[in-house]
Amino acid sequence: MTTPALSPRHDALLRLLLAAGEPVQPGALEQALQASRPTINRALRDLLASGFLEKLGDGRSTRYMATDAAKAALGALPSAAPTPAGPGMLQWSPAALPLVETLRAPLGTRTPVGYESSFVDNYIPNQSSLLPTQLATDLFNAARSRDQQPAGTYAREVLEQLLIDLSWSSSRLEGNNKSLLDTRELFELGEQAGPLDEDTLMLFNHKNAIEFMVDAVPTEGITVPVIVDLQAKLMKDLLKDSRDIGSIRRRVVNIDGSVYSPSNIPTLLEETLKSIIDKVRHIRNPVEAAFFLWVNLAYLQPFADGNKRTSRLSANMPLLLYNCAPLSFLDVERTDYATAMLGVYEQRNVAAAVELFEFIYRRSIQKYSVLRASLAVPDPLRARYRQALNELMQFVVLYGRTLEDAFSEVPVAAADLAALRVIANTELDHLEQYNCARYNLARGMTQRWIDAGRLR
Repeated sequence: MTTPALSPRHDALLRLLLAAGEPVQPGALEQALQASRPTINRALRDLLASGFLEKLGDGRSTRYMATDAAKAALGALPSAAPTPAGPGMLQWSPAALPLVETLRAPLGTRTPVGYESSFVDNYIPNQSSLLPTQLATDLFNAARSRDQQPAGTYAREVLEQLLIDLSWSSSRLEGNNKSLLDTRELFELGEQAGPLDEDTLMLFNHKNAIEFMVDAVPTEGITVPVIVDLQAKLMKDLLKDSRDIGSIRRRVVNIDGSVYSPSNIPTLLEETLKSIIDKVRHIRNPVEAAFFLWVNLAYLQPFADGNKRTSRLSANMPLLLYNCAPLSFLDVERTDYATAMLGVYEQRNVAAAVELFEFIYRRSIQKYSVLRASLAVPDPLRARYRQALNELMQFVVLYGRTLEDAFSEVPVAAADLAALRVIANTELDHLEQYNCARYNLARGMTQRWIDAGRLR
């Protein structure tokens, strides 16, 4: 069977749907692609006819998701981005392959190297650039919010998903064995979920560190104390020596699988960290700043442990300040990540790191632009049953009825019953004193219902 040709519009739409990972409303696609509704509708009809989309629901509840045929088709096509990668897979370009092959050579054949301060010293903000200048510009234009909103707004709008994505992907790169589903369930249950083994503790530390970063950076900016506090939150209860948490390194570290030996001079580490932060604060393009901070923190190794995870989260700081899509590091293999880092460590060559960064950031931009757009589109089912939801909440919380009993008192179309039951259960799960007023519930009554075990 011949695969139908995909236009750039079809290709972009399918990639957005794949990045979203869940059914998406047409209105969200319209906003994410900055296209008119008729244009989106024509593309959707074409892709449905080609078997690349599945339609869910009808009318205002209509959503679309990509089929396996779409995944196969996109895997066989060149990416719209310069990085030649299919969904979920990074492929090194011919330009990066010589570096990659060099780094795959046995350790004994590679020349030992130490930290080279010129990597930072010779960088002049807004004159030097680690990313190709046009790439940094293109990524910024694709990632930035078009709204004039306070710093950090974009990240807060997608925070629930970002906490799961970035905590899981960063922990996975450290060898964590929890799945993405495990992570979601852990975060829903909270720290009372059960025993805090090392993998679980690592995930919760990431979550707490990301929440801290999203709160602190818009008000405090990018500073050395914020970076140090971030490392402290990431490594809490994970290190034997508490003196290694939230402080500049004062002992030797070794990089597994590398001939690179970072500097072990505390004063140099401290002064260079200050220099890195000072230069980041002056870089006008936040995508270039994110890349600069990511590779330089990892290269310097200023902490006794947690340097790579600190660098991954820190890369989001410039993006936060400029309301750009966050960087979640999803869909990257540990071997590819290690290769990109080794290029910086051993040769101060960012060719592989550039390709990996572009690959993961384009995917992050796609995912969070769709998610953000979908959040801006009112759920038609919620809108239609706005009053019914109020009554359901009151029956359960105020009058102590079960949710099933409440549904018997509230008129709901049979076709909408299952979907509305999911929404009602979710709302009851998330009901707290601070948000109960939207259902005309008193704070005291709501707290008593919560204390009774959220009976429903």
